Amino acid sequence: MTTILKTSPFTLAVCAEMVFRSLPVLDRLKRITELGFQAEIWDWTKHDIKAIAKSSATFSSMTGYITGTLADDDGAEELLRTARQSIPVAKELNCPRLNLHGTGLDGQGLPVVKSEVVTGAMWLKAADTLNRIADLGEEEGVTFVLENLNEAVDHPKTPFAKAADTLALVAAVNRPSLKLNLDLYHAQIGEGNLIELCRTALPHIGEIQVADVPGRKEPGTGEINYPGIARALNEMGYRGTIGMEAWPSGDDELALSRFRDAFSL
Repeated sequence: MTTILKTSPFTLAVCAEMVFRSLPVLDRLKRITELGFQAEIWDWTKHDIKAIAKSSATFSSMTGYITGTLADDDGAEELLRTARQSIPVAKELNCPRLNLHGTGLDGQGLPVVKSEVVTGAMWLKAADTLNRIADLGEEEGVTFVLENLNEAVDHPKTPFAKAADTLALVAAVNRPSLKLNLDLYHAQIGEGNLIELCRTALPHIGEIQVADVPGRKEPGTGEINYPGIARALNEMGYRGTIGMEAWPSGDDELALSRFRDAFSL
């Protein structure tokens, strides 16, 4: 009997903020690396950058700002200012993608600036802000990615939360230094139809993030058919990064094994 070894056509990364949480971050990065994954981090101001830069980890993405918003004048200036501060950190970590949201998020993931309604003026301001972000990315040789979120469970009243919103903004700017961080966990809660969403967004995707629904656990614990999505992405020609941004349902290594299996063909 012939055994067929599966491999992944994608680069697989794991969020170091969500796995091996009983360990210090340097030990988390060590375990993630030993298991063959790249690593992602959130707020870089909460880490000893010089220490983690000396780790063996390959970094896939990090939060690309500290504070700021897309759709008001003061918030946009703050976003640009702190995005500029984030770039030297990304370069020290050799991290290719800097992640953005429609507004800053607090420690519970709630929007710093809540929006009941996103007006036409806010859309125009957000597009202008992202054009300036793209200018900054081009100047510095880095890529910013705009992440979709969900309002129903994790991030209520966040402006530009849906994948349709983030895709519309990224497509309007349409520059290589600004891409979409397509989070399929958030998209399943907010929109569904994930394979067609991937197909529509494909030209603008900088990274895809995953977790299952409900619960934001690893693939294989909920309703999303991630092996089917993996096959569809492969057929579409996607060869980029898939990042697991999920809480392990039990054993951390088992969760990472399930993630790898879901995206191996």
